Amino acid sequence: MLQLNQLRSTAVNTEPYPYFYLARSVGSEHIQSLITDFPTLEKGGSFNIDDLEMSENFRHFVEQFDSDEFRRIIGEKFSVDVMDKPMMATLRGFSRAKDGRIHTDSRTKLVTILVYLNEGWEAQAGRLRILRGGSDMDDFAEELSPGPGAMVAFKVTDNCWHGYPSFEGRRQSIQINFLTGGGARAKHRFFHRLSARLKSLLR
Repeated sequence: MLQLNQLRSTAVNTEPYPYFYLARSVGSEHIQSLITDFPTLEKGGSFNIDDLEMSENFRHFVEQFDSDEFRRIIGEKFSVDVMDKPMMATLRGFSRAKDGRIHTDSRTKLVTILVYLNEGWEAQAGRLRILRGGSDMDDFAEELSPGPGAMVAFKVTDNCWHGYPSFEGRRQSIQINFLTGGGARAKHRFFHRLSARLKSLLR
């Protein structure tokens, strides 16, 4: 389902930190079924893939990120060894007005990959920005559309600032992280589950 040949040939930008964007990372014959099969998530926040019910088709797609071939491509692009690193997959289906704030990813993450599964993206808000710093949402190197099958990947560094202008509504994405170790994966899974549980209780 992944367009691995296009992924291999996609150039990595080095400024302000290593990242790349591929507008069509999913084969055209698969994109609509994956959008249709995306689990219904009406709440904000991230949800662990293992905690959700999903179709065999959708689960098979997520499993492709754990393949040796995909790991090898990502490792070569970002000069980091992820071949034996634990992988964590989470889903987001709904963006709250407070989401998208400027941040960097945790140091327990080596690489972050985002794949967007939206029908299209006409809104001006909600587009991911690759930021040059941690204080100004308008100081960005590139603004990226979360359209159908778009992929953004970046190496987690001290300055991997990113975010998007406030958007409220459906914004479907898969987030894949290769982590520093098994303990990091357990920690992230615990906090994502705790966060999801608290949101459920507070609704």
